[in-house]
Amino acid sequence: MYPRARIILFQTLAITVVMGCLVRSADTQTPMSSNTQTAFSVGQTRNAKLTLPLGNPSPQAAGHSYEEPLTADQLIRIAMEVNPQVRATREQWNAAQHQILQNYVPADPVYTFTNVESSAHFNAASRNFNLTENFQFPGVAFLQADQAKLTAEIARLTYQAALRDLRAGVETGYYQVLLDEGLIAINAENIKNLKQVVHVTQIQYTASQAQQSDLIGAEFNLEQAQLQQRQYATNRLNDLAGLNQLLYRKPGSPLNLERRIELKPLELRLDTAVETATHARQEILQAALSEKNSTTALKLANMEYLPNYTLSGEFDHILQEGAEPLPGVTQVYSFGIGFNVPVFFWYHQREDVFAAQHTLQAARYSLNSVLSQTEATVTQLYNSAQFAYESAQEYNGALIPLADKQFRVALIAYQTGKVDFLTLSSALQNTYASRLTYLQNANQYFAGQVALEQAMGVSIPR
Repeated sequence: MYPRARIILFQTLAITVVMGCLVRSADTQTPMSSNTQTAFSVGQTRNAKLTLPLGNPSPQAAGHSYEEPLTADQLIRIAMEVNPQVRATREQWNAAQHQILQNYVPADPVYTFTNVESSAHFNAASRNFNLTENFQFPGVAFLQADQAKLTAEIARLTYQAALRDLRAGVETGYYQVLLDEGLIAINAENIKNLKQVVHVTQIQYTASQAQQSDLIGAEFNLEQAQLQQRQYATNRLNDLAGLNQLLYRKPGSPLNLERRIELKPLELRLDTAVETATHARQEILQAALSEKNSTTALKLANMEYLPNYTLSGEFDHILQEGAEPLPGVTQVYSFGIGFNVPVFFWYHQREDVFAAQHTLQAARYSLNSVLSQTEATVTQLYNSAQFAYESAQEYNGALIPLADKQFRVALIAYQTGKVDFLTLSSALQNTYASRLTYLQNANQYFAGQVALEQAMGVSIPR
């Protein structure tokens, strides 16, 4: 046998061992790519709920600070209570609520005391007591209070959006850590099998039945898998640090997580998802409130043409004779009313009105843009998630069994000399590729479901 054919054969045997490990552990393990997305593995029934428990935790996950394993929902509730970013948006909402009532109250009055024509000994001819109060035109304060209410409502929606994003982040981090552990477990089994391959190759090489290149190739694959195991362990530590950050905990704090994950089909229609998003997504509601605020701002700009009022009252106490306005009159009361005259409204009020009109148009266009983007985003995410789920079902129910059957047939045919090595290698690659594609589709489904929830602004019924 040619050296190159021997190398290919031993590589094929190594892949076969690994694939056998995947088949044996398909009911308890879930491999996953090392990127930031998450993945699920599914069961056997095509229309049933798809579920898969992960393997045993790695040694790095042995310690934990909770007696009972934490589920994703429990982690979300904890994060919502302690996450500083969410708490900051909640305080901003509370602050906005306390800026409403003050709009109904006028400015503080101004009290003035005057000692008129006082001598060096402060013997005044009279003393004046003046009280002045400024008032806006009737109705302005109510419009300003309406603006403050809408601003507070926008702050509330910002708080809800922070909760929504935190929920998605915690959920993604939770499954990422679990799938990291599943990948570590599968790769550990892969290392175990590769050691067996090295051992067999050493025996064959000692007996002069294998080339040295075969032994070197097997040892190379083992070293590469061991290095990859360190990479997976590092990824898990980094993902744990990210999850702890969302929980406002130290990066290295241990977590005891519920280790069973499930993947269920979407239980809502596309039109329902789009309609729900257009009525529930926080960004759409914020844009709608911004439009209302801009409408109120336009009314206030138009009311700048109307005058504001100043009311004043004065009491004069005459102390010296000869200073009375009339004989015998020592106490005098005066009242006054004033208002601003919009002489320069052409350059001031008019420009405010024009600016408010353009701001209102901008708010309307922004609302339409957010609505259009949301409809398109929800549609794309829904279609992608649905296709990923259906593809995972198809691979799990039909394509993977067909690929396995093709490999078994090719293996028997190769042993009897009916097919060549390339045909057998191609059949083995189909088996591996079908499982890999299946996991990729399951991964895309979960990531799409989380993104769909964010785009809709509400959780999908599960």
